[in-house]
Amino acid sequence: MHGERRTGTAVAVLLKTEVRERLVRTVASAKSEVRAVLRARIVLAAADGIANGAIARELEVSVNTVRKWRGRFADLGPEGLRDAERSGRPKTYGPEVRVAIVATATSIPPHPEATWSHRAIAQQVAGTCFAAVSASQVGRILAGLDLKPHKVRGWLTRRDTPDFWQRAADVCALYLKPPEGAVVL
Repeated sequence: MHGERRTGTAVAVLLKTEVRERLVRTVASAKSEVRAVLRARIVLAAADGIANGAIARELEVSVNTVRKWRGRFADLGPEGLRDAERSGRPKTYGPEVRVAIVATATSIPPHPEATWSHRAIAQQVAGTCFAAVSASQVGRILAGLDLKPHKVRGWLTRRDTPDFWQRAADVCALYLKPPEGAVVL
């Protein structure tokens, strides 16, 4: 258990100074996601000893929402404020394949083609070091990102650079294994 003690019906939350400061920064930042700010406000109010009902009224959320984030923080600490893993079938393709699909879709198509098709993107990605991907899967990934290869033009088109894949892998690694003390939402 992280910084909590059970009292009556609500979980009491105790915050270390550095954790409180990080939550206050999250609330104050204009770049923080709305859900991260809400979760931080719930935990800060809980740490101040405010009852679940009062927090729910103040933040205009349900009491169950307050209980959920208060309890998850008490059990897991700051890690408890992250979204939990979703149930269901795990993703077949990792972030590297998704980056390869996006990189291909935003690059200049091979001559004489004017735009990329899903089939051409799948063939291009299969020609790299990644696993084969079907054209329909390419379509689902691009649709999920609201990326339309036939509308990619001019300034949006990525230029091929020798270190692109290494730079993309470095960025993905930051999200997959963030530095200690970093909060990735």
